Amino acid sequence: MSDQTHTPAVTADSVEPVGVDAFIARTVADHSVVLFMKGVPDQPRCGFSALVVQVLDHLGVDFVGVDVLQDEALRNGVKVFSDWPTIPQLYVKGEFVGGSDIVREMFQSGELKAFLSEQGVLSA
Repeated sequence: MSDQTHTPAVTADSVEPVGVDAFIARTVADHSVVLFMKGVPDQPRCGFSALVVQVLDHLGVDFVGVDVLQDEALRNGVKVFSDWPTIPQLYVKGEFVGGSDIVREMFQSGELKAFLSEQGVLSA
């Protein structure tokens, strides 16, 4: 793993009082880059989540990880929220970018770095 520091992961402790959709919407609105993933950035719990963390770390992106394994309603709710069937899911400035395959393809083509630069979320 890299020496990249991450913003502390958002926990699902506050899901129940507000509901899953509101929790997801608020998390995406409150943070410039959010990765809904299995595990946390410092300890991904699946290879696909680990891949996206590695790409974001390599590019120097400060992001928040949300562990969908901590709450079954959150795990299912994020799939409904984005209308995307798999985890991880990357959001930048409130916009759903995609899962690990899309992130990998965008990274390999240089499109991800350009997109993140345009959004102003790359570290200088």
